[in-house]
Amino acid sequence: MIEAKNLKKVYRTGELDLEVIKDFSLKIDKGEFISLIGPSGSGKSTVLNMLGCLDTPTSGSLNINGEEITTFDKTKLANFRGEHIGFIFQSFNLIPVLSVYENIEYPLIMIQNLPEDERKRRVLNLLEEVDMIDQKDKFPDQISGGQQQRVAIARALVTKPQIVFADEPTANLDSKTANAVIELMKKIQKEHNTTFIFATHDEKIVSKVNRLISIVDGNIEEDRRV
Repeated sequence: MIEAKNLKKVYRTGELDLEVIKDFSLKIDKGEFISLIGPSGSGKSTVLNMLGCLDTPTSGSLNINGEEITTFDKTKLANFRGEHIGFIFQSFNLIPVLSVYENIEYPLIMIQNLPEDERKRRVLNLLEEVDMIDQKDKFPDQISGGQQQRVAIARALVTKPQIVFADEPTANLDSKTANAVIELMKKIQKEHNTTFIFATHDEKIVSKVNRLISIVDGNIEEDRRV
């Protein structure tokens, strides 16, 4: 599903080049539940963003579903991301002026432009799945952090992505809520064979994944199945 070969990421800071990812190669199969781990500054979020097509590598090859992503221009990359990839962010990134229902529906209008009846069916199904149907008309500032993260998960899944990337998705949640969110993602992974790839320090997530990839100084230090 994902095959990265010799990825490198260099950021230009003033007159200096900062090499964050040095020579990164990795294969990920469909349905895996993976965590990228490593100290702050190790490059795991940069890897997550490159694999998720939010950022482009400086060099190397990235193949997703048989498509060589590094050849895409910005428009094609955005379209590919909208069709195949979902994101869950640490800060939820919900739109404050949209209701819970509208936040989940938004990608279906802006990215996939689906008919209204299909949008409604998908949104209501996911609201049921994340146990938020009774909160559908509320706005983000009217619900708890855990509920906001459930909405963010539903929004990430509403386009029916094959891969979901999550950057520290439990960092702003209490332990009880974090565990509930992790179990929800695990349930979705099992039921829909969705690939989940996390970048996290959270041991609660690390204990649930089936593969751990440790990144240190922009390189894979260890890759093991658990």
